[in-house]
Amino acid sequence: MPEEAALSRTRLSKLIEEGAVQRGGEVLSNPKGLVSEGDVIEIAVPEVTESHIEAEDLPLDVRFEDDDLIVVMKPAGMVVHPAPGTPSGTLVNALLHHFGGRLSGVGGVGRPGIVHRIDKDTSGLLVIAKSDRAHHGLADQFAAHTVERAYQALVHGHPDPADPRLRGVRGVSIEPGAVIKITSDLARHKTDRQKQAVFFGHGKHAITRARVLEVYGTPAQVSLVECRLETGRTHQIRVHMAHAGHGLIGDPVYGGRRKVAKGALSDAAMALLGAFDRQALHAAVLGFDHPVSGETLRFEAALPQDMADLISVLRE
Repeated sequence: MPEEAALSRTRLSKLIEEGAVQRGGEVLSNPKGLVSEGDVIEIAVPEVTESHIEAEDLPLDVRFEDDDLIVVMKPAGMVVHPAPGTPSGTLVNALLHHFGGRLSGVGGVGRPGIVHRIDKDTSGLLVIAKSDRAHHGLADQFAAHTVERAYQALVHGHPDPADPRLRGVRGVSIEPGAVIKITSDLARHKTDRQKQAVFFGHGKHAITRARVLEVYGTPAQVSLVECRLETGRTHQIRVHMAHAGHGLIGDPVYGGRRKVAKGALSDAAMALLGAFDRQALHAAVLGFDHPVSGETLRFEAALPQDMADLISVLRE
């Protein structure tokens, strides 16, 4: 197939099964059928059909748009894609409203191409494909781990690279520049199927690199950490930081119930920490090569107000 057609193997197989592919006027119906040198294959790609997902007029913070992709800043509290528990109010519902007429179709359906996700209660940058060619190109970069993704997180304690305890955690190593590298496999928790857990020799390979940016409290109680993903697994940063003994502030699943040392923080900081009701995680940097033009694109998003307010009080 010509590359510009941007038809995947899955899409081509479906077109064959739908009778949209002919050889010499004869409809081909078997995706595994043989062809011969010199055969002329005609493919009738149907018009893009409308998505079954309802478009909703929801606020959307768009950071970039062209004919092939969109970059948005997702707020905390918004689910990326509709699911049985959240059929509406999602990022996809909003995208269909704002860009419905400008989505050229992904897999034959006029819908946004979701190539990566962030958790409902994580804020930050997402890139969405508007066309099949962009979808394939972006998916290839994510699969090759060439996309730059940097998160900022507030974690319990101080992940100090010099700490003997931290150095003794399985899967943790220290790289130049005081970078903490966490390497493991991730898979569903053995008893709680809603959670991910760290394994070694079982699950999907995952690598996170963390670097401490600021430390708050005397003694240290909370740290602002930059986390960079080499892989992108479900809940990866949340699980890896908890495995290292420094779960995220506000994380109801992996954060743990760590107590703050008496007098280490101000009363105002203690009050905000206690009231912070989501994991303090923000996708701050997203960089990739444009899947069509090849241009290198890089976007940064400032911390959302709730994290910025908490840091401001912690600094005091």
